[in-house]
Amino acid sequence: MKLLITGGTGFIGKTLCEHLLDQGHHLILLTRNPEKIAARYTDRNVEVITSIETLAADKNIDAIINLAGEGIADQRWSEQRKRTLIASREKTTQAVVDYIKRAHKVSPHKPHVLISGSAVGYYGDQGDVEVDETCGCNDDFAHQICDIWESAACQAEALGVRVCIVRLGLVVGAEGGFLQRMLLPFRLRLGSSLGSGKQWMSWVHIADVVGAIDFLLHKKDAEGAYNVTAPHPVSNLTFTQEFARSLNRPAVFATPAFVLKLALGEMSELLLGGQKVMPSRLQASGYKFKYTKLQDALESVVNITA
Repeated sequence: MKLLITGGTGFIGKTLCEHLLDQGHHLILLTRNPEKIAARYTDRNVEVITSIETLAADKNIDAIINLAGEGIADQRWSEQRKRTLIASREKTTQAVVDYIKRAHKVSPHKPHVLISGSAVGYYGDQGDVEVDETCGCNDDFAHQICDIWESAACQAEALGVRVCIVRLGLVVGAEGGFLQRMLLPFRLRLGSSLGSGKQWMSWVHIADVVGAIDFLLHKKDAEGAYNVTAPHPVSNLTFTQEFARSLNRPAVFATPAFVLKLALGEMSELLLGGQKVMPSRLQASGYKFKYTKLQDALESVVNITA
């Protein structure tokens, strides 16, 4: 297939692109650094674009995977930063939908599926409530940003395009993401749980993120929102202990909630709140997780980064 991918240069995107290329797909990657990406994929079946608006409507793209968006935890949430986080998702997704409209007008070969990113933050802080795709949401900023992102993508449904929303959990992987930030302090024996440590962490191994996206890409009756999280979420305290154990380090500290609130402001909600999320629709559709136990997932990553 010929696939347009946004966010293909990020933590998840790079692993996904390698997987898709290995399967023989032709990729069109949106990037702000075309020379760097072209050099990365020399002699691979990759095209590079810097703007969706200039992409030819008759490009005969089969599917679109939309993962673009500024890192939600990269900077403290000022009002300007919050606008940037929303805009980086909404504008790119709207550009994708506008491209589908243009393709629909000029070519019978329009994209037939859009897989678009989101996060379990869509549900807001849920405490100890077990959450699946049928559950309601608490209206905090994490929910608002995901809701806007998802709503923009769902416009493609009116164009006859199958839309799958992937609500990602905390992605466990070796080359980036939240685990990369935890690695140094834990190796220095400074790792700690956060706040009470009771908040739920719905994690997923990056191999299952790629696997789930590939599964939804090819499953022709799949549509709507899917939680992409391992079936056994854990508390922050358990995650901390398991990560420390995988590194053969102690984890005896706890960072008080008030310290995180002072340091991070509103963004501390990401660390002090959580969701106990179940991948109900994904499993019911037939997807089999490669990593269901946190210990196995962490050990696979630590073995690479050691």
